[in-house]
Amino acid sequence: MNKRLIAALGVGILLLNLTGCSWIRTYFRLDDYTAPASTQAPETAPASTEAAVPRTVAPEATRPSSSEIVSAPQGDPDEPRVVGITANGYQIVEDHGLTYVNGVLIVNKTYSVPAGYSPGDLTPECAEAFARLRTAAAAEGLNIFLLSGYRSYETQTNLYNRYCAQDGRAAADTYSARPGHSEHQTGLAIDVNSLSHTFADTPEGKWLAENAHRFGFIIRYAYAKESVTGYAYEPWHIRYLGEGWAQAVYESGLCLEEFFGITSAYAD
Repeated sequence: MNKRLIAALGVGILLLNLTGCSWIRTYFRLDDYTAPASTQAPETAPASTEAAVPRTVAPEATRPSSSEIVSAPQGDPDEPRVVGITANGYQIVEDHGLTYVNGVLIVNKTYSVPAGYSPGDLTPECAEAFARLRTAAAAEGLNIFLLSGYRSYETQTNLYNRYCAQDGRAAADTYSARPGHSEHQTGLAIDVNSLSHTFADTPEGKWLAENAHRFGFIIRYAYAKESVTGYAYEPWHIRYLGEGWAQAVYESGLCLEEFFGITSAYAD
């Protein structure tokens, strides 16, 4: 009798042990390999909204219906950011106080550069392109030379103030840029030969109008475009864009503002 009881007790203990070990193994298996529900990522994580939108595409909320700049979302001030789209569908990007439209630095009455922005001279690309332009003109017996290139913010301030004192602010604004709004401060603009409209009728002036684009330049303030560019006709003022853009603008027959669909007007 005692032997049977002992045997029965032994079987019961064995069953309890087997059941308990199975529960213990299950517990640790879950704990070791399954993250808590609050932190476990789903098997297929949804794509990041930020990563899904290319950096070069403006968020829908910041796309203006015109060429005006709209408010941009707050972010790292050291990172370029798309702040709008021009009337012709080109991106407007701000980078350290500079404004680019599809990679082209824009400076006019609407868009300015910081007072401290100073390349110090013509940019290397602009200087090299102008040297090639001069060489090509010289091969045809023409002399095109630099009259005025890079100007600092301070130099432009002195020039503008002098013109305002001489002709009044309204008149000065038709032919001189306010400080921070001059293309010369970018190191990408050059005045050649003569600051006179008669330059357009000289062999050099005619050659420049027909060939500047081959070297990456455009006649920046074109004839009869004063209401668009904001400045009187200047056949001597060329602006470096690079050969691709210069060719496109030249062939379009448009001024830079018309081509990109941007404005040129002071805020006040």
